[in-house]
Amino acid sequence: MINYTPSAKDIIGSSPLIAIENEAPPKLIVDPPLPEPLAQGRVFIQYRTENLRVLLVFGKGALDVSPRIGHIHITVDGAPWHFVDASGETIILVGLEPGLHKVLIELADPTHKVITSETVTFTVPDLKR
Repeated sequence: MINYTPSAKDIIGSSPLIAIENEAPPKLIVDPPLPEPLAQGRVFIQYRTENLRVLLVFGKGALDVSPRIGHIHITVDGAPWHFVDASGETIILVGLEPGLHKVLIELADPTHKVITSETVTFTVPDLKR
């Protein structure tokens, strides 16, 4: 039996301090809301990115950074506005009325140009008893 311990690179990928030539296109992977908080009327949406680091860096100069960086835009129920998040953490929404909702999550470059997006649809339960 061979004992193999995966290296840090095996688990987390290349160092973010080394430029990557011919970077693969960015991906956005979004999970449905976590069921336990949703049952209590709170929306927790986990997401992750591939081939793009979510960072609080904006502007045209950041387009040349490698590995690639960006952030997300979040639009709730087709609102004419969105909010920006660069934390890379779970999206948390509270105070939504009971019923069907749709959240658009867009992966954007440092100039706010949308690269790709995913939409999550869910129902907030009526908690009145």
